[in-house]
Amino acid sequence: MRWTRYYIPTLKEAPADAEVASHKLLVRAGMIRKLTSGIYTWLPIGLRTLEKAKNIVRREMNAAGAIEVLMPTVQPGEIWQESGRWKKYGKELLRFKDRHERDYCLGPTHEEVSTALLRGEIKSYRQLPLNIYQIQTKFRDEVRPRFGLMRGREFLMKDAYSFDIDDDGANKSYAAMKDAYHRIFGSMGLNFRPVEADSGAIGGNFSHEFMVLAETGEDAIAACSNWPECSWAANVERAPIKPLAAPCSASCPPMEQVSTPGQHSIDDICAFLKTPAKRVIKTLLFLADGKPAAVLLRGDRELNEIKLAHLLNADEVVFASPDQVLAMTGAEPGFAGPVGLKGVDTIYADNELRENTDWIAGANKSDTHVQHLDLQRDVTLPIRWVDLRNAVAGDPCPCCGKPLEIKRGIEVGHIFKLGTKYSESMHAVFLDENGKERFMIMGCYGIGVSRVVAAAIEQNFDENGIKFPPQLAPFDVHILCLDPGDAAVSSACDEIEEFLAALGLETLYDDRDERPGVKFKDADLIGIPAQITVGGKSLAKGVIEVKDRRSGEKSALSAKTFKQEFGAWYQSVLDGWSRKSQL
Repeated sequence: MRWTRYYIPTLKEAPADAEVASHKLLVRAGMIRKLTSGIYTWLPIGLRTLEKAKNIVRREMNAAGAIEVLMPTVQPGEIWQESGRWKKYGKELLRFKDRHERDYCLGPTHEEVSTALLRGEIKSYRQLPLNIYQIQTKFRDEVRPRFGLMRGREFLMKDAYSFDIDDDGANKSYAAMKDAYHRIFGSMGLNFRPVEADSGAIGGNFSHEFMVLAETGEDAIAACSNWPECSWAANVERAPIKPLAAPCSASCPPMEQVSTPGQHSIDDICAFLKTPAKRVIKTLLFLADGKPAAVLLRGDRELNEIKLAHLLNADEVVFASPDQVLAMTGAEPGFAGPVGLKGVDTIYADNELRENTDWIAGANKSDTHVQHLDLQRDVTLPIRWVDLRNAVAGDPCPCCGKPLEIKRGIEVGHIFKLGTKYSESMHAVFLDENGKERFMIMGCYGIGVSRVVAAAIEQNFDENGIKFPPQLAPFDVHILCLDPGDAAVSSACDEIEEFLAALGLETLYDDRDERPGVKFKDADLIGIPAQITVGGKSLAKGVIEVKDRRSGEKSALSAKTFKQEFGAWYQSVLDGWSRKSQL
């Protein structure tokens, strides 16, 4: 492809609203343009990369036995009302009415549509198992679209839905998709980890996220440091913390009150009493579906709100208001503690608090805390010891016991065991071998295809631009003609283009009448893995320069034997990427 016949509007500066590398570089490289908040147009060179990602996904889904369909983007509200998600999904579901005042939405996902489709088609167990998938535009009305393609409102997604006759079949479908996802992200040259995850608004009882590891990732991942011997990893929201085998048996002095005027926060009380946060208990007060609940956590730990919601089996868990805090403690916020709480039957305490004693906590009295608190001795309400905190580096791996590491990741795929969540609510049934009606067992499997492009860039860039993995690069080779007015140089570039085409390689041929510096900058910005530079001076010396964009290493190949030397050099470029993806 000749640059002068194509459309690649590169920019010197990133847009002011771009915060992460992928957003800045996708816009600067002329791959996308913003239409409105969270909605982007794909430009030609960006679309080529998106198509590369789609082709890899389609190839591996087909190989895994899934069958491609295409379902509508606009979905009737009635099927969402059947499943119970019309109200539960939240404001991300863009709802509207047609001219007949009937409810519709723009599909953020297609569990309801796929279930509605197959409940009218599947009659017998002989028609199962079945796995259908599509690659289609989705819309989620994010409250704060940000980071370009990483969290847009409109995006391209591959979503698949499996239907089985029993749990064994559903487990096989899940395993097949998990294996396919390994092949998909491996084929894209990405460094990724599958992690145990929460099922969120999709539902179901088990799920894995596939995370591309990158420092700019939004998600925190707890992963075993004993990789690859132990492959356990989980989203921090999901990671369980094992309690000690035996609780602390030490004693401490009698509890006493201490005046702490104006010291509301953990930081305040630690500075005032000159004590580390790990010696302080924070008492958090909530309403779980309207019912008061109290939670105890070590002062330096973060509450895992998903664990809490599951523990309380609540659809909505919100912090208590100042008036509600006053009613439960008799004090203003900032002085809550476990001794003398009102309005709760049980206190939920994180397991870690059993490992020690002699704590500092609020006294349920304004401007007052207690010290030398022994939870077993001094608290009269029943305490339920549970896992409530986020995992941190150094916690033991729940699989092998080695220390955990906390990494950052970008979610690019998510697979779910749905069970009968949708088939029961929407009555998707089949007749078994005895003629008895049974619910289909479902799974669903998503990949953010457009997000994969952004994630690949977040993992592969430098100060000069993108470093595309060969599998996702818009072109295989970038030819830079430094002297397009020089007949010898142009002829050499034309011959190289023809030679590469015969090898089956796709080339971007920069034939613009521009300064060499501009071409070099654009080449590094776009990030095609292999660069070939032909200039009058080097050609006169019998040399053609080549550059590995990933490593930055430059080499000089003989113009006379270029065709013989190129293959080995290009293979070294591919091998370098292969080694990187295995790290």
